[in-house]
Amino acid sequence: MASLPHPAARRRRYNITALIQHVSFEVRPDQLGACVEFYELLGFRRVAAPAELADFVVWLERDGDQFHLVQLPETSHMNAGHAAVALGDDYEAAQARLREGGHQVDDHEQYWGSPRSFARDPAGNLVELMEFAPPPQL
Repeated sequence: MASLPHPAARRRRYNITALIQHVSFEVRPDQLGACVEFYELLGFRRVAAPAELADFVVWLERDGDQFHLVQLPETSHMNAGHAAVALGDDYEAAQARLREGGHQVDDHEQYWGSPRSFARDPAGNLVELMEFAPPPQL
């Protein structure tokens, strides 16, 4: 059996800069506008979804990472499962924008030296905010 190239080599070959490109969250249509505003406070901007999806999915992007907001009449959410966003130098300002926008932001322990906090979007989806991600281990 042939061995696969190292993951970093595969990413370079296909010009992949990150392994996870997007996270999809379910939102009700009446929550969509407020959810878009929430992610815009984190620096995400609305981008075009493929025409086949545009009627029910909104794409938001920041530095090549995306959230896809899937509009459904009935939604489900994870209690602790979440997406995590590394905000770099914008971490404290993003927290402040969320708080000023009326969103609850809960600070949490620093496990790898980075400030971290959690907030829920208006549809109830949990998002971890961090200044920087933990270092790769492989």
